[in-house]
Amino acid sequence: MLGVHQRAVTFRREACPDGRRLGHSRQDEARVKTPDQFKTEMIGLLPRLRRFALTLARSGPDADDLVQDACAAALQKWHLYDPAQPLDRWMFRIIRNLWISEIRKRQVRHGEGEVPAEEATELQTGDADEALAARQVRGKVSALPAELSRPLMLVCAEGYSYREVSELLEIPVGTVMSRIHRARKLLVSVLGHEEGIAT
Repeated sequence: MLGVHQRAVTFRREACPDGRRLGHSRQDEARVKTPDQFKTEMIGLLPRLRRFALTLARSGPDADDLVQDACAAALQKWHLYDPAQPLDRWMFRIIRNLWISEIRKRQVRHGEGEVPAEEATELQTGDADEALAARQVRGKVSALPAELSRPLMLVCAEGYSYREVSELLEIPVGTVMSRIHRARKLLVSVLGHEEGIAT
């Protein structure tokens, strides 16, 4: 039985198997020159784009729609992408903006008026044993409130810095740090409680 901290380390190791920061992948270092090159780069990011969309939508079908719409928008505007910046961050911004627009549309349809961007993003809210432990931890992270799970996943699974997450989610760095601290405390508490029951 893996300990709480070992399981958390396993989760991060599986997400970043070769030790690179996923926020700055080799794919992002390539310089996009043609639409085909851009499309190839984007396709390589699809699993990560869906994970990010899931942290927003909390629904598989909604996340899939979000990624599809984001990819369509990105392909139409690929010439606006600055290759000096990581492609994943550009795509994440598109996904986030589309989700904010979708939430605002839903609010208007329900007669609730528009909501601020910050509030909109928080609505709706190794070996086989190690792989299983990592999946279990991911499941527990996903079960956390959206405002806590999203920054934790971006930092621990995607390798972003607090400042990068602050820019991506458009919230203060202090808020990012506070939410990640709360998320980790909750996660350790849940995992520790489960281990206590199992022993």
